[in-house]
Amino acid sequence: MKIEPKKFRVRENEEVRLKKWPTRVKSFYKSDKQSEKTLKEHIKELRRQQEMLYANNSHALLLIFQAMDAAGKDGAIKHVMSGINPQGCQVFSFKHPSNEELAHDFLWRTTRCLPERGRIGIFNRSYYEEVLIVRVHKGILNAEAVPGKSARGEKFWKHRYQSITDFEKHMCRNGTRIVKFFLHLSKEEQRRRFLARIDDPSKNWKFSQADLAERKFWNEYQLAYEECLSTTSTQSAPWFIVPADDKDNARLIISRIVLDELKSLKMSYPEVSKEQHKELLKIRKELE
Repeated sequence: MKIEPKKFRVRENEEVRLKKWPTRVKSFYKSDKQSEKTLKEHIKELRRQQEMLYANNSHALLLIFQAMDAAGKDGAIKHVMSGINPQGCQVFSFKHPSNEELAHDFLWRTTRCLPERGRIGIFNRSYYEEVLIVRVHKGILNAEAVPGKSARGEKFWKHRYQSITDFEKHMCRNGTRIVKFFLHLSKEEQRRRFLARIDDPSKNWKFSQADLAERKFWNEYQLAYEECLSTTSTQSAPWFIVPADDKDNARLIISRIVLDELKSLKMSYPEVSKEQHKELLKIRKELE
């Protein structure tokens, strides 16, 4: 069964209602063995595309992962990018901002971590936290010392969305392709995964009381994600809503999307000039 990325892509100006987007779709594999085989094929091609990205040195790729707790961001990054040369890939996880980061604008801490040309950058959570967790817990804005009395009004959030889309368009114009994944998890599946983390001693470290506290804001987060996805999915930096109740299926979808995005750059290995080719032949002769 062929994976069609466009089915998971949020069109520009599309109004997203997450209840209409599935958290589980028909599997793109018939067995665990076939799932593993297909993923390995994707990874092999990803490795080749990454080599061309590095050699071409004119583009960068930024992958952004956002989701509710236990949706599988870490696992997706680990499995999908497992075959990538670590010299050409960097992963950044963004948690609570430091005092230094709070003293700057909300895009500052992530801007410092953007990938160089020829490399792949991965953000496990990102500047989108500023219109998600901050939207749900508005008290966080007090620590950011945002000026003005309208820091909690709709105009304020509209400006934040505008800052993000302007920033992403700027990055695209300068050679960075941005692809954003929202791992769409059902509340029931999250409950099952939380229980599994509690029951498995090797996974206890992944769970805390704070996770349960955030679960109580499920509906508020869904609304925040809906507005975020609707407002910030653009032609140059699209959002993909990936059904995440089936982890293996989600990883196949993500790897296929990343592959298609890299191929759309139409890269090739740099060609050498006639003079360079002659020099190479001369060197070869000396080596023989």
